[in-house]
Amino acid sequence: MASNKIRVGLIFGGRSGEHEVSLISAWNIFHGLDRKKYEVSLLGIDRQGTWHFGKKQNFWVNPEDSKKVRLNSDALAVTIVRKRSEICVIDLKDGKNVAKIDVFFPITHGTFGEDGCLQGMLEMLDAPFVGPGVLGSAVGMDKDVAKKLLLQAGLSISKFHTLRLGQDTARKISEIIADLKFPIFVKPANLGSSVGISKAENKKQLLSAIKLAFQYDTKIVLEQTVVGREIECSVLGNERPLASTPGEIKLAKGFYSYAAKYFEVDVAMPIVKAQLSKATVKKIQKLAVEVFQVLQCEGMGRVDFFLTKEDKIFVNEINTLPGFTGISMYPKMLEQTGIKYQDLLDRLISLALKRKENQRKLKRDFKA
Repeated sequence: MASNKIRVGLIFGGRSGEHEVSLISAWNIFHGLDRKKYEVSLLGIDRQGTWHFGKKQNFWVNPEDSKKVRLNSDALAVTIVRKRSEICVIDLKDGKNVAKIDVFFPITHGTFGEDGCLQGMLEMLDAPFVGPGVLGSAVGMDKDVAKKLLLQAGLSISKFHTLRLGQDTARKISEIIADLKFPIFVKPANLGSSVGISKAENKKQLLSAIKLAFQYDTKIVLEQTVVGREIECSVLGNERPLASTPGEIKLAKGFYSYAAKYFEVDVAMPIVKAQLSKATVKKIQKLAVEVFQVLQCEGMGRVDFFLTKEDKIFVNEINTLPGFTGISMYPKMLEQTGIKYQDLLDRLISLALKRKENQRKLKRDFKA
């Protein structure tokens, strides 16, 4: 008897600096999916970019210890193809089908997995997948492009400059220092989880920060520091997205770096429900949805803001494949809003399937 379960392909790992975080997110999603509804296949991508298929014991080692989580590359190497009306995972050794997939759930944080590359491949296969499409993923990842679109939409962001590798750096830096006040944040344009980000208090630190950021990207963003509370808001949906109750990140010191997010103890304190007035909550929720739509996102996204003492709200950025680790704010804020973890996973998969259903109704040919 054929199973009526939805066949989910959970994709994780990857070549980005957020490899370990992706594995932890995947672990939580794998255990959160209702086995009465879903048949889950695991598709791990190692640090070299090779795809593997297997059982959970082949992919995770000590998943509760983020410093020891790793992808075991001894699992079966695979590729994904479309065969007739189905998407199949194929064994590269003998060409046999090892799994059939109805919908993909990519939780590949960072470059090559969150920036539109993976999404483009899945679109070419005509496969449903969770999260934003190619455009929303690419725009959401590129801080330079995202900021320009937000500015055009009339939203408040911090003052910034963009620097490209190969430019007349000395002249450009002089212009930036003349225009921005220290401290200045320096960020790779296309990375997440605060990888490669530095806060520069003077010109010497700025030069070091620029050098570091260029190790991760050929385009970097330099931003004026906004002093204020760090507020986050989850967004869920396609055509009619909803925004969660906002949360807050309180820092004991420094800024919300990669280490502070995932490894350092007592540096960052995530507060699932921020203490805000009703009017401010509504304004942040409205802005979160607006950012989500301006940046062409679908499925899910977490929008980060700065809230100043004068109650002015600045958009910081959007995360289009937010974390699903045990401390990740995206699912926690939606749970605070009334959407339980398992229900959230159900909704994300449903949104992916519905989007693909709508796309398949579109005309792909034209006859005069």
